Amino acid sequence: MNVSIIGAGIAGLTTAIALEKIGIKATIFESTRTIKAVGAGLVLAGNAIKAFQRLGIADEVIKLGLLLPSFTIYDQKGKSISKIDSKVINEQYGVGNFTIHRAELHKFLLSKIDSDRIHTNKQAVHIENTDNSVIVTFQDGSIHQTDVLILADGIHSKIRKQLLPGTEPRYSGYTCWRAVIDNSNLNLTETSETWSTVGRFGIVPLADNKIYWFACINAPQNDNTIRQFKVAELQNHFKSFHEPIPSILQHTKDESLIWNDIIDLKPINQYAFDKVVIIGDAGHAMTPNMGQGACQAIEDAVILADELNSNSDVKIAFKQFEKRRVKRVHYIVNTSWTIGKLAQTENKLLASVRNFVFKNIPGSVNERQLKTLYEVDF
Repeated sequence: MNVSIIGAGIAGLTTAIALEKIGIKATIFESTRTIKAVGAGLVLAGNAIKAFQRLGIADEVIKLGLLLPSFTIYDQKGKSISKIDSKVINEQYGVGNFTIHRAELHKFLLSKIDSDRIHTNKQAVHIENTDNSVIVTFQDGSIHQTDVLILADGIHSKIRKQLLPGTEPRYSGYTCWRAVIDNSNLNLTETSETWSTVGRFGIVPLADNKIYWFACINAPQNDNTIRQFKVAELQNHFKSFHEPIPSILQHTKDESLIWNDIIDLKPINQYAFDKVVIIGDAGHAMTPNMGQGACQAIEDAVILADELNSNSDVKIAFKQFEKRRVKRVHYIVNTSWTIGKLAQTENKLLASVRNFVFKNIPGSVNERQLKTLYEVDF
């Protein structure tokens, strides 16, 4: 079976690895000239680690990351609103949560795939689903014929828009700066977010004595003034926030900043289209508020390979994949969207109520949420 993957991000590369485990060597097409990770740090939650265990590469991935012992939400003055102890997760589910630099994960996944199976500078712009094959047309005018096509080309996928017209990304209402900086002088060990009515600031320790941080501010989409912000403007905006936030910004250089508006994809109900299937951000891009974007792409890879291994009919396999994924990813996309709205509220009364509720959430509620995330059907 000739299988092709559009996109060499985390979803596409992990899927190629998963398919090779069942004897399928896929061909990958990537739109960029040079394959490299875009972004900073990310969380590999327990469900992603379990998926990597299924692929036999979890131990290697874990060596590249840093165990996340806890996660705390603070208010602007540094008072704790909520805290989750990852040790409980580890004891209950046998896996922990890890932080990792996106570039390190991407480089590792790339090392598991033969380079001659990856073709760069190939942006897919159109497909034709014929009776016996899928014909892909690329931006350079070339075409490729394949038995099966897996779309893993991200939130701006042109092919998804062809298959599902009107599925445009939606803006969350807030924009974000990120950076990875040296932790040698700061010596920070705690993962946290600080929620205020003027913005939100997150801190994530990484391996190799690095810190990943992000700052979110409510703003119009693609605002020209906001996008010009440098470290000085961020220092001014977050000047009333508790330590170590001022110190983190002081240790950040302008050239380290990465800026993006936060967008996602409104949940869609169809991932399977005959001999074509959509995975990862191309099908269910989500806001980063639950740290599940990469995790869900990794889950996709394992479950898709599982269905292809169980069903000789690709169309049935893809429909079964869709059936197993839709409800779960809809829940995570919608919950992440809601958390983002709560975290970014500028209403002081609502923020006060939110903080009170989060501080007093019963342990049983947290346990149910963790169970939903970490008990995956593979």
